[in-house]
Amino acid sequence: MPKLRLKLRIRKSKGSGKDGSDGTATEPVAAEELVGGSEEETEKRPLEPFSGLPGFTAISAAKPLNLRDYEEVESYPLEEPWVYARILRHKQTSEYIYYVYEIALTPREKKLYNQIMDALYWELKPPPSDVDPVAYFHREARRIVRTFQIRMGRTPGISWRKILYYVTRDAVGFGPIDPLMKDPEIEDISCNGVRRHIYVWHRRYEYIKTNIVFDREDDLDNLVVKLAHMGGKHISVAFPVVDAILPGGHRLAATYRKEVSTSGSTFTIRKFREDPITIIDMVMGNTLSPEVAAYYWILMEHKRPGMVMGVTGSGKTTTLNALLTLLKPSVKVVTIEDTPELKLPLENWVQLIPRMSYGFGAEGKNEITLYDLIRISLRYRPDIIVVGEVRGEEAYVLFQAIATGHGGMTTLHAEGIDAAAKRLTSPPMNIPRGYIPLMNFALLIRRVEVVDRVTKRSRVVRRITNTWEIRDFGEYIPVHKWNAYEDKHELYPEKSFLLRHIMELVGWTEEQVRREIDWRATVIRWLAAKKMRSYQEVARVVREYYQNAERVYTKAVSELSEMKGFTEGKEVI
Repeated sequence: MPKLRLKLRIRKSKGSGKDGSDGTATEPVAAEELVGGSEEETEKRPLEPFSGLPGFTAISAAKPLNLRDYEEVESYPLEEPWVYARILRHKQTSEYIYYVYEIALTPREKKLYNQIMDALYWELKPPPSDVDPVAYFHREARRIVRTFQIRMGRTPGISWRKILYYVTRDAVGFGPIDPLMKDPEIEDISCNGVRRHIYVWHRRYEYIKTNIVFDREDDLDNLVVKLAHMGGKHISVAFPVVDAILPGGHRLAATYRKEVSTSGSTFTIRKFREDPITIIDMVMGNTLSPEVAAYYWILMEHKRPGMVMGVTGSGKTTTLNALLTLLKPSVKVVTIEDTPELKLPLENWVQLIPRMSYGFGAEGKNEITLYDLIRISLRYRPDIIVVGEVRGEEAYVLFQAIATGHGGMTTLHAEGIDAAAKRLTSPPMNIPRGYIPLMNFALLIRRVEVVDRVTKRSRVVRRITNTWEIRDFGEYIPVHKWNAYEDKHELYPEKSFLLRHIMELVGWTEEQVRREIDWRATVIRWLAAKKMRSYQEVARVVREYYQNAERVYTKAVSELSEMKGFTEGKEVI
């Protein structure tokens, strides 16, 4: 099992320690001394909050971390009482660090842990085909730990629940990085090689360094192999690159040893939220306004093709998923993605993913690409074709499908509408300029800095900064813009030619269009005020609105009038 150099030492006196590692005297500390009381009391009494910095130093291969140089910004439990996350800030440089505080095993507990892991290796049988493997392992691990506990009798100073935590963490969990995978505030985990700090993307602090470092190449190599196997893939010297989906939907990209990376094995995990961000979350976080959301809602209802633009990590897929929850429940959707990240509240939904080939030469013919999947998706007779991201020749097929009357949505790496149009019309996409207006609208989401209204400190947030309607190549109509000075969204519906097309299609007047925007914005504001933000709840209200708009609007107005309102601007994505 990979062993991470994440040690906790008590600062007592200077001089050479027993292990000779850093000249700091050390001694083992039992779990009961850390959390207070016996194992039974530990279950009832969680670790006390960190009121100050305890006398511990996390030793990394890069350099020791002297906690006296840091102040604590916040701390929260990841799995009580065994592991906590602490955000520390350097008193002089103001550098943030993500400090994993994990209660260590004592030498006796480590010995028992090794024996239990050996027993699991020899005794554990493959689970039946109709049984959840994770639940099966948890049950068997508890059984074996309980067997050891009964066999040994009374064992003062040993926490069996702590041993069980480490057994499940290392065998069925993600090993040393399991605490990071448990943190819902972390979006991305990056390991850049051996003897280098792991970095995480935290929703409130962006990329920050952690105190987790792999000192030995073998430990990091073993973890990368394990992660690849968890994703059902193989990685080795012969195939040193892997792209896989981990349990829970998390996306893994990894390299093995020094075959393609000079720093040894590397990996990046983009975490997937089981409960996806919705349009209500985005309104609550001021990523967009209720009026802009209402405008998108009208476009989605009438299957207007569009694309979400932005740089890596800006939130393109999240925004795309949020927009798709506004579709009519009666539509048929086919989604095509490299890795399945979209999660829709629709029953008539087909999700397709490409199949990569590991063969060489003629053996590579078994590969099934995005291009192949978009072509075959037309046989499914979809109302909407969604491509997770267009990068190559598959873009041409998507535009052909839109030209034949299908709705379409996709994402594109671009920093603006001009850059997007130039990229689409250049190799390898090669979209003819005359096809560009088939994509009716485009929106741009960015990570920007705003000043917090309460703390007066700047923070990085996500904002949909621009929305354009595409009349022709080079002719883009701005219908929405984010005002950076006031952190407000400005919508210009009078400039929209798409709304005029919809008016002609359904027989609305200009007054009815304005009313629809107002009604839908009110419903969205109502959902945000009531914190009805899950994608199932949003889908239910959207469905009800399609059935009886006036009833839903009247209810929203009535309940909003009884509430004190809510504050938009809390960052959620």
